[in-house]
Amino acid sequence: MQRIGVFVCHCGTNIAATVDVKAVAEALGHEPGVVISQEYQYMCSESGQELVKNAIKEQKLTGVVICSCSPRMHENTFRKAAASAGLNPYLVEIANIREQCSWIHKDIATATEKAIILGRTAVAKVHLNTPLTSMESPVVKRALVIGGGIAGIQTALDIAEAGFDVDIVEKNPTIGGKMAQIDKTFPTLDCAACILTPKMVEASQNERITIHSFSEVADVKGFVGNFTVKIKKKARFVDETKCTGCGLCTEKCPMKKVPNEFNMGLDNRSAIYIPFAQAVPKVATIDPNYCMMMKSGKCGVCSKVCSAGAIDYKQQDTFIEQQYGAIVVATGFNPIKLDKYDEFAYNQCPDVVTSLELERLMNAAGPNGGTLLRPSDKSHPHTIVFVQCVGSRCDDEKGKPYCSKICCMYTAKHAMLIREKYPDTEVYVFYIDVRTPGKNFDEFYRRAVEQYNVHYIKGMVGKVTPKSDGKIDVQASDLLAGEQLHINADMVVLAAAIEPDKTARPLATMLTTQMDTNDFFTEAHPKLRPVESATAGIFLSGACQGPKDIPETVAQASAAAAKAIGLLCKNSITCNPCVAHSDELMCNGCSSCEKVCPYGAITYVDKEFRMPDRSTKVRRVASVNPAVCQGCGACTVACPSGAMDLSGFSNSQIMAEVDAICK
Repeated sequence: MQRIGVFVCHCGTNIAATVDVKAVAEALGHEPGVVISQEYQYMCSESGQELVKNAIKEQKLTGVVICSCSPRMHENTFRKAAASAGLNPYLVEIANIREQCSWIHKDIATATEKAIILGRTAVAKVHLNTPLTSMESPVVKRALVIGGGIAGIQTALDIAEAGFDVDIVEKNPTIGGKMAQIDKTFPTLDCAACILTPKMVEASQNERITIHSFSEVADVKGFVGNFTVKIKKKARFVDETKCTGCGLCTEKCPMKKVPNEFNMGLDNRSAIYIPFAQAVPKVATIDPNYCMMMKSGKCGVCSKVCSAGAIDYKQQDTFIEQQYGAIVVATGFNPIKLDKYDEFAYNQCPDVVTSLELERLMNAAGPNGGTLLRPSDKSHPHTIVFVQCVGSRCDDEKGKPYCSKICCMYTAKHAMLIREKYPDTEVYVFYIDVRTPGKNFDEFYRRAVEQYNVHYIKGMVGKVTPKSDGKIDVQASDLLAGEQLHINADMVVLAAAIEPDKTARPLATMLTTQMDTNDFFTEAHPKLRPVESATAGIFLSGACQGPKDIPETVAQASAAAAKAIGLLCKNSITCNPCVAHSDELMCNGCSSCEKVCPYGAITYVDKEFRMPDRSTKVRRVASVNPAVCQGCGACTVACPSGAMDLSGFSNSQIMAEVDAICK
């Protein structure tokens, strides 16, 4: 005979303000099998948990229903409380009457009625709940960091410092990411390379860190503590173990008109190249799209001058398969393409550049050796206009609805650096509003206005028009003065919105984790679990989760590392017992469940069955590996014969809940 206890939480006024909690407790007390039903101010408090424990012991409860907030918040809390009182923790059911009821209804009568229905469905499910036992799964003591920017580097260093092996997979020929392209960093204006390069060198020299540059993740299988990852190492056509990074091949290569990606296409590189002087690993890479030897079989200069014999024109892509206990995503960001913004003449005028292109123009290692010159005629610009929020905070299809967060600060940085080095240059900044949320950020912005006399104008730029004399007409509005402006500029700098790297979406599919509508990875909880994804064992680092500046990125990188270390420290983890299982007598071996399983938990085996006439017959049936299964339920939906079911969420339990709603 079932003896069920129901406990309804006020949650302060979160629930009680909209739901008549006493009426809910009274109504649920009349449900079949319910022997105790009471309400309490804060069920998740220590005294609230004691209330549940005492009721389990005194009333000899066989099941518990907690009507409170989301099970994401406190399901584990109440399961632990039940276990300490001697009740199987999986005989506890949560009815979410906060997020699914009180928070979305204003009418008390409607909210109360719905809360009673939600409580009734939970009671119906508890009637069919069975005790479940968790399994233990070993943890592989190795971590994978996907992305070799400052976020990935910092994460890897912290994990290695804790004594665990870690691999960095970087799609480019070198680690460093966007920070390697930056000249100075705000708000301290220190050299980006000076603080990044030591981190890059430290990562390369750390015996616990393996860097897979010019590589990408090809496939991910497994589950928390035991991921199996296939890494594709793209052919460099240069043997990494032999190349000394002397650069002689890059100097002698006759094909020197290849657009230089590192300098944003503002100058050219050779067909065989090392991205920048401090590259890690400092190994040359041949671009097969431009190499004459690989296209026509004529040349081979780089092979002839390489004394180390590192050039290998026949090199092929290779694959590495490795197991990891934790995966950290640090795929970073990119500025959006400005092809659709014809009003700013970005594609028509070479003197209209993006902020990242300006970084390279001002960098000592850039195309002009650190001297700011107009790309069109290499002359010194005397008037520069900055346009803020290009593609950010847009409702149209061209841009992004969110604030890119870093633009206001790096524009202030650019303006200050230009005014300091070139006092004869006038700088105008057109903005919607200036956002300076970080430590010392507002003081930094005010310094640009007050000390460096940068002209900040609240208003939008409507049109940018190149003129025949080489100047650029910038038509804009000054909202505070209430007038239209025409500025005769030498250069225009566009603060382009940032977006997740294009590899993020396919990677999220492989990792079976969630993304938002803007393709940023979604955290498990925005406040309490900001560096964890909804998929156990997958952690988020840096701008893959949303726009961030360097200090915030580094902080989150270390936080993600701490979470990964916490997982890797364990010898084993407790697995979720709510896993799929197959009724072999009903299974027809159709493979539908195997095809939809995202974790590869289902295989097929040949099993011998005894027939009514005592003969035997071999049939192909589904077999579920409970250590791999994550209980997503996809197989139960896909199974045409109804053979697949899910422990803790069986078909009969779900139908009992439906019947309770319709009661």
